[in-house]
Amino acid sequence: MPVGGMTPADGTVKPADLLVRNAKVFTGDPRRPEAQAVAVHGGNIVALGDDRAVAPYVGTETRVVDALGRRVLPGLNDSHLHVIRGGLNYVLELRWDGVPSLAQALAMLREQAGRTPAGQWIRVVGGWTADQFAERRMPTVSELNAAAPDTPVFVLHLYQSALMNRAAVRAAGFTRDTPDPRGGQIVRGRDGEPTGVLLAAPSALILYSTLAKAPVLGEDDRRTSTRHFLRELNRFGLTSAIDAAGGFQNFPDNYRTVIDLARTGELSLRIAYHLFPQTAGQEIADLTRWIDTVSPADGDEWLRLRGAGENLTWAAADFENFSEPRPELGDYEAEFEKAVRLLMENGWGFRLHATYDETIRRDLAVFEKLAADGLFPAGNCWLFDHAETVSDASLDRIAALGGAVSVQNRMSFQGRAFVERYGADVAARTPPVRRMLGTGITVAAGTDATRVSSYNPWVALHWLVTGRTVGDLLLYPPANRLSREKALELYTVGGARLTGEEHLKGILREGYFGDLTVLSDDYFTVTDEDIPHIESVLTVVGGRIVYAAAEYEGLDETLPALRPEWSPVARFGGYHATPKPSGARQADLIAEAVAESERHRQWRVARRFIPEQQSMPLDPCFDL
Repeated sequence: MPVGGMTPADGTVKPADLLVRNAKVFTGDPRRPEAQAVAVHGGNIVALGDDRAVAPYVGTETRVVDALGRRVLPGLNDSHLHVIRGGLNYVLELRWDGVPSLAQALAMLREQAGRTPAGQWIRVVGGWTADQFAERRMPTVSELNAAAPDTPVFVLHLYQSALMNRAAVRAAGFTRDTPDPRGGQIVRGRDGEPTGVLLAAPSALILYSTLAKAPVLGEDDRRTSTRHFLRELNRFGLTSAIDAAGGFQNFPDNYRTVIDLARTGELSLRIAYHLFPQTAGQEIADLTRWIDTVSPADGDEWLRLRGAGENLTWAAADFENFSEPRPELGDYEAEFEKAVRLLMENGWGFRLHATYDETIRRDLAVFEKLAADGLFPAGNCWLFDHAETVSDASLDRIAALGGAVSVQNRMSFQGRAFVERYGADVAARTPPVRRMLGTGITVAAGTDATRVSSYNPWVALHWLVTGRTVGDLLLYPPANRLSREKALELYTVGGARLTGEEHLKGILREGYFGDLTVLSDDYFTVTDEDIPHIESVLTVVGGRIVYAAAEYEGLDETLPALRPEWSPVARFGGYHATPKPSGARQADLIAEAVAESERHRQWRVARRFIPEQQSMPLDPCFDL
């Protein structure tokens, strides 16, 4: 882009590889919170300031980008994202993330059915909730059958349920004789045959094990799928993520793709990952084997092992289907203690899935027992994930033991179900984010995408700031909401602290990674309603432009063509960008309201409720 007033460097400093100028830079650094330009050389920031301060870093090979007065932030860091698993399947999934109506979602499904070859499934796997739809309801099995009579369709709804059409029930091999798995239910009709509804009651394993029956990609296509998924995350300004592992994510098999991409320099997102024992009863053997073969120090700034979790032993995991009662866990402490001791004695960190305070209290009792042996606090990074109903007393115990918490915006999508079961008063502190911060423990934010919340971080930031669900249900009073600056800190510095990289990323400062995002709209000045609509127009990781849109389209790296050709992503893309409610869209809404008011007036005139000559609309706000 032509830039006036910037002259090449005089040779006293090494020229920057990339320079972003004419920007409103929020650095996140209390030493220097604002700047107008950022220069990056060799992957790290070498200068911040105004145009005059960075001018010496302009060389003949420097790529100079004019931000056109846009807001620049440190790159976002999702502290709990199933990025590895999501990448392996991304191109196979039809994403309903952000789709505003069920009618549109079903139309997408119907069209995709005509594109999907025999033997393949249509998968709608997370990132949506019925509350986001104008109709405020889920699809029915009948609607799935009508939209795709012959192609198997699997629609996952949060960690609560799944819907399958007739073709998918057959493809999954479900019959009247198929037994219900432990913790799950195959809903049946009066004739005893499966209806196509699966319930997590409360375990989600029935949902995941059924999904695992669908065809998978070959290794080459997994690479392509992962690269396109990472580009999709870059689209929203993400430059780092912490992978929380998860069910059906085996090590090392399912990690080979990101390992290979890291080896060839093709990752566009920095990933810290965890290892999750997959087989109940075999957890200690798995952990022992991993400790003997890999180390949390293994890797580099692009891909690094961080420890174990988010499960250590299957028996200790609670489930978060808020439409079902809280699960009552059996005795698990003995095996759980062995796992934690093994990790702590060998310098491994860990993270633990824990939705309910009842589970957290039991886990903390084990940690306090091990503290008598000097294992807590011991410098290993350990944390609870989710912690929706954690109590004040438990937070104080976490702080005393040197722990941290990673919160996700699952309540954005499950908040209504929680309120219906536990009440609005309990929901008002679920999770108690402000109380967590008050203890002084490290708190980081993320999404838990892709099977519950959407991977769009701005939806999560909207939740932290406004306390509202995607269906606009107000959950939190002001006392449990965050300022925009503090919410952003959880999404930048918070994640860096969990990986021990707060001296390298999370803020924009000389010597730190050159990870930043140029936003479509200013996060600090847009209305609350506009926060979920923010995207990046330029995302930079280590000085590399990994995503470019708007005026910068074409500056990013070329990706291989999407495969397979029938991929839903090839037709519909990923997250569905909806129109913003402000500006021109607000004018459209006002016009629609005026028209609706006029129709009401005409209806009343036709029934002689008001004189035909009366021109004032029923709502004086629309008396134009």
